[in-house]
Amino acid sequence: MSETAAQAVRPEAITAVPVRHPLRWLGAVLVLAIFAGIVYKFVTAPRLRWDVVAYWFFQHSVLQALVLTIVLTVIAMAIGVVLGTVLAVMRLSPNPVLSSVSWFYIFFFRGTPVLVQLWFWWNLQLILPTLAIGIPGTPLIWSADTVKLITPLVAAILGLGLNEAAYMAEIVRAGVISIDQGQTEAAQALGMRRVQIMRRIILPQAMRVVIPPTGNESISMLKTSSLASIVTLTELFRVSQAISAYNYRVEELLIVVSIWYLLCTSVMTVGQYYLERYYARGSVRQLPETPVQRIRRLLFTTHQTPPILAETGAAPL
Repeated sequence: MSETAAQAVRPEAITAVPVRHPLRWLGAVLVLAIFAGIVYKFVTAPRLRWDVVAYWFFQHSVLQALVLTIVLTVIAMAIGVVLGTVLAVMRLSPNPVLSSVSWFYIFFFRGTPVLVQLWFWWNLQLILPTLAIGIPGTPLIWSADTVKLITPLVAAILGLGLNEAAYMAEIVRAGVISIDQGQTEAAQALGMRRVQIMRRIILPQAMRVVIPPTGNESISMLKTSSLASIVTLTELFRVSQAISAYNYRVEELLIVVSIWYLLCTSVMTVGQYYLERYYARGSVRQLPETPVQRIRRLLFTTHQTPPILAETGAAPL
């Protein structure tokens, strides 16, 4: 067949016409209108004073409470992650005593409200006036007054940290059992001990499964720290209560702390994204784009017609 005949039988380019979705766009416009109406009604509330919000947003008492909230969150999550990992390893241990103790710990702390646990640690002096550690009948003993030892910060750390450990134990356990059992058997065949297998093979691979729920737990811990106000800890929410009790601007102070919570959770969300991206190496062919890379691609990448379509004259779908 000659070149002229080949060009004569070449099919015409297909012009793809996108399917119209008028109801979809109508629904989107309706949702945006309702959302805009709610925001406008809230922002223009006649008794809401935004000048009070702006005034208290950077006040020293609020910033100091913000720092204490962040410190409480970091310490409680550190306790939760470390103790939760130990509990997960105990739960998976073939030793029935270790697995039973771990199971009961998880059962108890997940089955009781964190508010009740906070209140328990704060009122521990009612049943234990003094705390002592040592060998009975010997001078090798340490004791302290419970009232002086269990401060509001210590009570909040114990209540939040020990409760979080129960949830982190299940998260770590889920990550561990997600790893193929054949890797454990291969490591055992090489003569590796159980601790070495867990530390060098299982846990590094389980991080891909553990990181996303751990990030969610960290964000949840930041918000749950507001419950520490019940033990008179001067964290962010309690400071807002104290200030609003003085100037009677309850909603304005709640907006202040809400904005600070949103800013902190946004930073933690970004950090979680980069951690997930880091531990995804080796499990995906191409790492997901970072926000900076995505913006750069949208701004500086030119959309060109693919070479095959350009040669045939076909329209891109």
